[in-house]
Amino acid sequence: MIVEKVITDASNEKIKDTITLTYHDRFIRRKKLISDNKVEFLVNLPETISLKENSSFVLENGSFILIKYAKEPLLEIVSENLMKIVWHIGNRHIPCQIELDRLLIQEDKVIEELIIKLGGKIKKIHEEFCPEGGAYGLGRTHGHKH
Repeated sequence: MIVEKVITDASNEKIKDTITLTYHDRFIRRKKLISDNKVEFLVNLPETISLKENSSFVLENGSFILIKYAKEPLLEIVSENLMKIVWHIGNRHIPCQIELDRLLIQEDKVIEELIIKLGGKIKKIHEEFCPEGGAYGLGRTHGHKH
């Protein structure tokens, strides 16, 4: 089956399956995927997009495969000075999920050492990852246009 469209408003009765994807796997244009129930399909989108949770792939037969976020290994960062740490993370263009009292980033030994030097405390966790989008577009961006 070939998928050429992703929608955000799938009706529940047409959802036939789910697919659970990591942050990395949700950035897609053309790729063979396998749903959670082992349905194989080819994604062939007109442009690369960053998939959102609860959006759906539309299959050729009109049924939908609902997109879910996978739990993945992350670093949870807490600190008295989160603003300084988030500046350093952003300065290095590292995807970061920003919450009121913590930051989440993908595991990275070098950045982990930097955060500790900046006074941050790190805990290894396993959660869904949904970082902030780029400043020059919605969701992930490859760069920016002027």
